[in-house]
Amino acid sequence: MSEEKKKQLQEAFYTQTSSEVLEKMETTEKGLSGEDAAERLASYGRNELDEGSKKSLFSKFIDQFKDFMIMVLLAAALVSFFTGDKVEAIMIIVVVVIMAIFGVVQEAKAEQAIDALKSMSTPNANAIRDGHVQTVKSTELVPGDIVTLEAGDVIPADIRLIEANSLKIEEAALTGESVPVEKELAVLEGTDIGIGDRINMAYMNSNVTYGRGLGVVVGTGMSTEVGKIASMLAQSDETDTPLKQNLNSLGKTLTIAILGICVIMFGVGMMKGDHTWVEMLLTSVSLAVAAIPEGLPAIVTIILALGTQKMAKRNALVRKLPAVETLGSTDIICSDKTGTLTLNQMTVEKIFTNNQLVDAADATMSDSKTLKIMNYCNDTKFSSEGNLIGDPTETALVQFGLDKGFDVREKLEEEPRVEELPFDSVRKLMTTVHKIDNGRFMITTKGAPDELLKRCENYDLDGNVLSLDDAQRQLILKTNTALGQQALRVLAMAYRIVDTMPAIVSTDELEQGLTFSGLVGMIDPERKEAAEAVKVAKEAGIRPIMITGDHRDTAEAIAVRLGILQEGQHEAVITGSDLNELSEEEFARVVGQYSVYARVSPEHKVRIVKAWQNEGKVVAMTGDGVNDAPALKTADIGIGMGITGTEVSKGASDMVLADDNFSTIIVAVEEGRKVFSNIQKTVQYLLAANLGEVLTLFIATLVGWDTLLPVHLLWINVVTDTFPAIALGLEPAEKDVMAHSPRGRDSNFFSGGVMSSIIYQGILEAAITLGVYFFAISYPVHTGDYNAIHADALTMSYATLGLIQLFHAFNVKSVHQSLFKVGAFRNKFFNYAALLSFALLASTIVIPGFNDLFSVSHLDGYQWAVVFGSSFAIIPIVEIVKFVQRKQGKM
Repeated sequence: MSEEKKKQLQEAFYTQTSSEVLEKMETTEKGLSGEDAAERLASYGRNELDEGSKKSLFSKFIDQFKDFMIMVLLAAALVSFFTGDKVEAIMIIVVVVIMAIFGVVQEAKAEQAIDALKSMSTPNANAIRDGHVQTVKSTELVPGDIVTLEAGDVIPADIRLIEANSLKIEEAALTGESVPVEKELAVLEGTDIGIGDRINMAYMNSNVTYGRGLGVVVGTGMSTEVGKIASMLAQSDETDTPLKQNLNSLGKTLTIAILGICVIMFGVGMMKGDHTWVEMLLTSVSLAVAAIPEGLPAIVTIILALGTQKMAKRNALVRKLPAVETLGSTDIICSDKTGTLTLNQMTVEKIFTNNQLVDAADATMSDSKTLKIMNYCNDTKFSSEGNLIGDPTETALVQFGLDKGFDVREKLEEEPRVEELPFDSVRKLMTTVHKIDNGRFMITTKGAPDELLKRCENYDLDGNVLSLDDAQRQLILKTNTALGQQALRVLAMAYRIVDTMPAIVSTDELEQGLTFSGLVGMIDPERKEAAEAVKVAKEAGIRPIMITGDHRDTAEAIAVRLGILQEGQHEAVITGSDLNELSEEEFARVVGQYSVYARVSPEHKVRIVKAWQNEGKVVAMTGDGVNDAPALKTADIGIGMGITGTEVSKGASDMVLADDNFSTIIVAVEEGRKVFSNIQKTVQYLLAANLGEVLTLFIATLVGWDTLLPVHLLWINVVTDTFPAIALGLEPAEKDVMAHSPRGRDSNFFSGGVMSSIIYQGILEAAITLGVYFFAISYPVHTGDYNAIHADALTMSYATLGLIQLFHAFNVKSVHQSLFKVGAFRNKFFNYAALLSFALLASTIVIPGFNDLFSVSHLDGYQWAVVFGSSFAIIPIVEIVKFVQRKQGKM
């Protein structure tokens, strides 16, 4: 598309008259010809959003190697290969490749799931071409097409309306406002009018809920308002997840520690003078490579992948693996109201009839005039499947009737509609006329209570028609005010029965001398489970923030009902216009004061997210509309809606809710916290084990002992660093996982006492292993030459170092809680992993033929008892330390 044509489609058409727009678009109300439409399609392009090019599988595979930890592992593999330890090098490479495959497969699976949710058929459009209405694929619409609109249609492009008959359009996907907008043809003044207030325009991806209309297409594809917001995504910064930051930090810490080990080991060896500098260099590098937990990235990937599977079963589809853990560190959840916290379904909640205000569920509506009026004076249609089609307010009234056993379809066969006065925004009323018994007619009217009361002379009380005096009028108005204060949308019902049909069907003839029947209060109610989810979130130290396009009073009322706000907490609510008055510095100072944002724009949402991020908070953002996409991408974790969400919002999200339910987010947060806890346990287990190995070799080298051979370290790493570590990732969540505050953005795998635990537990493992070696050398079981005694001692220290790590895996089931409280054997996968690892370790000692391969000897019962007793000692020792820590409050 040329720059000139792009500029043409960016004009403020809402400030121009219909004739001016038609002239500018070079069209008429008779539409385009087929030939002209084809030329414009070639010139302007297809009417679809550009979602960008997808990465190839190879690109996704290469991306997996960009993490710092992976680079460290690859460097270790190279060192191992060139120092002669090719087996270790091959193992590291295999682990890294497997981990990369895990990442690619998970991303591909997630994309398939998202694509399945996005596979909604492209809506067709009714366009006037060659002088008559034709059904055209919306992707083939072009600027200048004339499109007809009616209830149930999806707006296929940006349209300037040239006809509007009681037209209402629901624009929540674009503006976030749940109540449909009444459209008019009036020319607007000013080019800074917000999208939600452009009453003479219809925008792509919004829905016609009521009435009929005709309009000229003025924007297609990326030139629509939807497309403009989608293009903002390219300018939005994607935030690194806390998990990526933690792994990078861990990789850098290990790198520094490993380099330190190399230098110290090399220096000590050279000072002793027992080896050449080449030998010491190779020894130092080998020891440093042994210190790297090469299985950690793969194990983290496996734990995350398992977490995504569990989340998928709970309706949370994760697109990016690190997002699983990010949820666990969430401090703030910025949630859209409509459809996430609420049902996105207008529902009758209160009924005022016969001078009594009752809950809709408790209302007895048999032979009720109010029930009949709300169903008769209604344009709701039924689909072939029995679903209700029309304005959400009107469908709510019909659904209420169905719930009360009143099927309007059957009733209208008995008392058909013969005339109507459609709703308009001037008089704020709608009226229908029905033929009833004895040739009489019933006039039914519904609309704004204050306007309708002006036309009422009587009121209905238990079937009796009484004169409407001032006291009764004030009671009705007072009830209307009370319902409005609860953020209910209130409609009044009235009727009149006449013997003959008025000669003129007009408001002056039909909407006069009415009898007031009742008031109906409706609202898009909160989800039943959402209030409990908000409560759990608060108990977990997570602050829920509501962001909506609805009006302030509606937003505040729902927030109170959900528990986000306390009754009367008006100062915690701010509107988008008020937010515009605050500078960035001012907003940064007061952002903590607000829990509800009403009448906001896409820019506001990004601003809110960034303000909290600047406070050091981890922010999750939910959204379903295109207007949410920039904020979804800016947030630490963007959460899209699978049912009501637009394609752009899903594409910008890290996770998609298949059920659009806020409570699913809390379930996912719990799973995320469990995932982080299990990764932290794995880090503690692996690093304590590796520290034990390094210290064992380092100290043994200092005193001149040959405690372990390279093959021993390799095999111990294979059998103890793999199966138990993965099984720790399957540990059930600890009971109090949602009772703690979020750990914060600055926390890492070493927080919460993990670093000190790694250090003392690693020292403990080394001390016990060296102690067993010293005992075996000093008090040999059998007399014999030194080689035989040393072989037994070597074997016992090898068995002890391997077995002590398996026992220690039980300790790390909880960083601070007692093993006996969290359950030593409740994770059956861990039990099997521990048994398998022990069998693989013991097989190298007890199976004939393996002795020569591993340079170990057979151990008798006494020696095995020493090994088991010494190894098991780590459990009671760590339990005692945990007990002391709990008593000192270090947890």
